[in-house]
Amino acid sequence: MLKRIAFLLILTLTSCSVFKSSTPTPKHEFRGVWIATVVNIDWPKNSLDSIEKQKQDYLRILDFYSNLNFNAVIVQIRAAGDAFYPSQYAPWSRFLTGNEGVAPKPYYDPLQWMIEQAHSRGMEFHAWLNPYRATFDQNLEILSKDHDYNLHPDWMLKYGKKYYYNPGLPEVQKHLTNIIGEVVANYDVDAIHFDDYFYPYKIANEVFEDSISYAKHSLPQQSLEDWRRSNIDSLVKNVHETIKSKKAWVQLGISPFGVWKNSSTDPRGSDTKAGQTTYEDLYADPLLWMEKGWIDYLVPQVYWSMDLPVASHRKIVDWWSKNSENTNLYIGNGPYKIRNNSDKAWDNKKELPEQLKFAREDKIVMGNVFFSAKSLMSDKEDVLKILRKKYYHKLALPPISPLHKNTFGNLKIPTQFEKKNGTIKFKIILDQEINLRYALVYVAKKESKLNLDNTDQLVAKIPLTDTENFDFNTSLLQGKKHIALTFINNFGQESKPEIIRIN
Repeated sequence: MLKRIAFLLILTLTSCSVFKSSTPTPKHEFRGVWIATVVNIDWPKNSLDSIEKQKQDYLRILDFYSNLNFNAVIVQIRAAGDAFYPSQYAPWSRFLTGNEGVAPKPYYDPLQWMIEQAHSRGMEFHAWLNPYRATFDQNLEILSKDHDYNLHPDWMLKYGKKYYYNPGLPEVQKHLTNIIGEVVANYDVDAIHFDDYFYPYKIANEVFEDSISYAKHSLPQQSLEDWRRSNIDSLVKNVHETIKSKKAWVQLGISPFGVWKNSSTDPRGSDTKAGQTTYEDLYADPLLWMEKGWIDYLVPQVYWSMDLPVASHRKIVDWWSKNSENTNLYIGNGPYKIRNNSDKAWDNKKELPEQLKFAREDKIVMGNVFFSAKSLMSDKEDVLKILRKKYYHKLALPPISPLHKNTFGNLKIPTQFEKKNGTIKFKIILDQEINLRYALVYVAKKESKLNLDNTDQLVAKIPLTDTENFDFNTSLLQGKKHIALTFINNFGQESKPEIIRIN
């Protein structure tokens, strides 16, 4: 009996790793969430709520995902020809204030405030704009006199129940590029983000009436389909160049519909049977954008379950992994479907975790983005428990854009410090101007054991709201005496470590 007890004790001690996460936390992993504002999907909950209530609701979203160790929010700041910020190109959104063209009262700049709140929690802020949707419904009398539908009716095309900016008009492209330039110039955003709405999803028996602009602006022998794709390509290229000319560190990310083409129409396509595709129906060509180096990251929306026959998450992620280049690849996941979809695979609490596991096991995929923010914030505790325990229990840093040259890693940022009342007070000593966003602190018992690639040792990501001073709580030392101190710049790059012994 004693031998058996001893054997069981040894077995327990030696096999505990079996119960640990089988998916180690990568140091760089994008963990983002879309915060949709159109028709108040996620925020504000109601456009007529007081500013204080709207702020509380936004902070509730930030805190929820910050506590899950997410490192980015993708917030929709232009939903339908409108703006969630003061703009010379668009009226205030009715989804923010209840009445289009009416500013918040008392006045404040929501976008500036939202960015500051995200950064203070160590999260990137990606400004999500829908470029081509001009109206959301047929209720046109509520549009502001300053809405482009009223100012530039010649730019508009009606399709279904909505109006769209005509992508084939050069003046539309210039206008949309100016809108992006205004945001980048005026706000401390980390990225500009487009979703999957380029040319609209096709509606049976309806025609997108752009034949006049096609006849006027297309090249000789250019097909309608190729001309439409060239219009989207031009916008992406021009937006990329505008962003980088104003602030080189600001990224451009795009989240296309998950299926580029089905293999039934092109042998290069995925083994899927999607009813519409990015290339053939929305006239978007992400493969070209990657090839040309026009985007910093791509987030295909792969909202299907792992083994759905017509569009398998597994097959589509694998396809994008094999067909991406020159960019960071993240995967868009659809937790909104959990226990709320005809596909019963979503009734399984492990469906989303299995998708994260699959992404982590793919060396090309560098993170995930969830649609949408409210999806996990109620009645999903069983799923959250798995995410906290196995996938998001440690900090991770957003990946660095492959388009950005990294010289920051050779630079060591000198500091002075003093230990006082359970706090280490650091002072940054710089003889040149460097835009520092965060300080990172790694801990270990011995200097020789410090390893910046070991996420177990990364204990703090401290926002640098003060350009010279920041504090570190000594309780995070966990009884260890050595720290490696590094800094993150506005490109997301990490400096050379300074090794410090804390007595």
